[in-house]
Amino acid sequence: MLNRRQFLALTAISPLALHAQANEKHASFQFDDKENRFLLNQQPFQIRSGEMHPARIPKPYWRHRIQMAKAMGMNTIAIYVMWNYHEHQEGQFDFSSENRDLVHFMRLCQEEQLYVILRPGPYICGEWDLGGIPSYLLADANVVLRANSSKAPRYMQAAARYIQQLAKLVKPLMLDNGGPILMIQIENEFGSYSNDLVYLEELRQLWKAQGIDGPFYTEDGYDQLMQNRTVIQNGAIGLSGGESSDIVKARKDYPQVPVMSGELYPGWLTHWGDPIMQGKEVDVSKSIQELMAAGQSFNIYVIHGGTNFGFTAGANTEKGEYQPDITSYDYAAPINEQGLPTAAYHRYRAIISNALGAPLPPIPAPIKTLKQHLHRPLLPHFLTSIWDHLPPARSYRDVQSMESLGQQAGLVLYQTRLDAPLGTLHIDELHDYATLHIDHRYLGAISRTKLPAGAFAELNMHAHRQPIAITETRQAELAILVEGMGRINYGRVPVDRKGILSPVLLKKSDGTLRQLEQWKITTLPLDLAYLQSLRARPNRGHRGNFFELNINFKEIGDCYIDMQHWTKGFVWVNGHHLGRYWKLGPQTRLYCPAIFLQRGHNQILIFDHHQIDTSPIALKLSLEN
Repeated sequence: MLNRRQFLALTAISPLALHAQANEKHASFQFDDKENRFLLNQQPFQIRSGEMHPARIPKPYWRHRIQMAKAMGMNTIAIYVMWNYHEHQEGQFDFSSENRDLVHFMRLCQEEQLYVILRPGPYICGEWDLGGIPSYLLADANVVLRANSSKAPRYMQAAARYIQQLAKLVKPLMLDNGGPILMIQIENEFGSYSNDLVYLEELRQLWKAQGIDGPFYTEDGYDQLMQNRTVIQNGAIGLSGGESSDIVKARKDYPQVPVMSGELYPGWLTHWGDPIMQGKEVDVSKSIQELMAAGQSFNIYVIHGGTNFGFTAGANTEKGEYQPDITSYDYAAPINEQGLPTAAYHRYRAIISNALGAPLPPIPAPIKTLKQHLHRPLLPHFLTSIWDHLPPARSYRDVQSMESLGQQAGLVLYQTRLDAPLGTLHIDELHDYATLHIDHRYLGAISRTKLPAGAFAELNMHAHRQPIAITETRQAELAILVEGMGRINYGRVPVDRKGILSPVLLKKSDGTLRQLEQWKITTLPLDLAYLQSLRARPNRGHRGNFFELNINFKEIGDCYIDMQHWTKGFVWVNGHHLGRYWKLGPQTRLYCPAIFLQRGHNQILIFDHHQIDTSPIALKLSLEN
């Protein structure tokens, strides 16, 4: 039996040195069925993992973020693979463009002498849209997600295709083939959702059919694990929020496989409408000290969060309330959204270095920040209205979901004629935010997200399912412009479609209800091709407008675009979608990496649901409000 100092000395050996010990054979990674530990080349190995997600980090910054984790004492990087980030359209996979090149990311980890834990789902949660499951599956009105093939044949057929495609890339990167991957996770926190062990085994068999025999592991909270026993044959166990004491408890029930802290939380996620950015008060110093002292393996979730660029942010539910996630995935992580070390980073680094009894690699220099135009208000100009750039509509008798229209994200416009508009409008299921217009005159807004009392009263903003009065007595055109926000990624709602999902009813003054029919529906994914088609038009005073700022830079660097004077919408920089902003808060600034900028001319494009006239923006150096 090794003592603590001997064990930590062994686990501090670099991956390259351990590879060299393998007598010219590929390295091996195994589970010790007698002790709660992992073995690398037959030697005890403590996994010190930091999680980060390639999809949330611009590709040119990958090596810097990996080096930051290494300098904090990590020997492993854990990564989620977001299935829907690689398969937008059914059967069309992309593992090479921009930050989708997973092979390159994992090879960078290997070059930096770090191992990889792969977390490919198919469901990953992760505050990501629909937990990574492709939204095209929701076009099937009867689809079942996250269940075995007898209950969910459509889902499992798609999952099998995904695993088959991903396995082609993963197999050469497995440790026994000379790559950096130690383990592959099967699904994610399934005990919080179901106890369908047949489903978990089917996923394991899909990997085995591609020639990948493991090692595998599962991830669950301790209570959920004990309740639903969602483990797989010979698979290690990761505990979400796992402390050293939880590992000891779980080992009593599962003595044959290692148990690790699969997600140690140094911060927390934030929703739109939260009073503050969450997680600042979290300090896991004591947890890390205990894990290091016991030689137990752990994964810090997340060591660096990155950004929910574009429409990728997910949502949660609590007590029936819809809680969409903000654009920043800063998470109060030790490495912040911009890649800088926080005070917590230095604390945890010192704890790990002291426990190892060895110095750690130097902290990498930060990415350059922007110096030009900082803090000076910048005033975009009105460009055009979305109403002047509507693609052709399609006709339907009834309203349709975004998914049934073949659209993944963005806006959907629903239009119909009202013969006798006097009354109140009722929409039971509108997902997730909409502005309503009568003959282009703004009527009000509907928010599925809970709003503070009295918030946005000046915009006539209504809560979900609240009726809206229509006072006109003449014939008019009703237009409902709907934004689909993040699909629920965690909670008991397995399917979260977007758009208008229930009949639109008009209740007349005499109490009679009439279902509105004969809709013209326009899909507006707000993709690059659409944005490039925009042309300047006069400001007609409508709501739903694009604004533009053209700005020149002599030098470029990271910055944040401060949108605190705007209402709700999206920002693009040179065609790169930074994500959503919303005056609801708490986030008011959007991270803009230097690589999205260029020397010389730059375009900042804004779409706002409510702004008629422009407001100032500013370039800042931090996320802090």
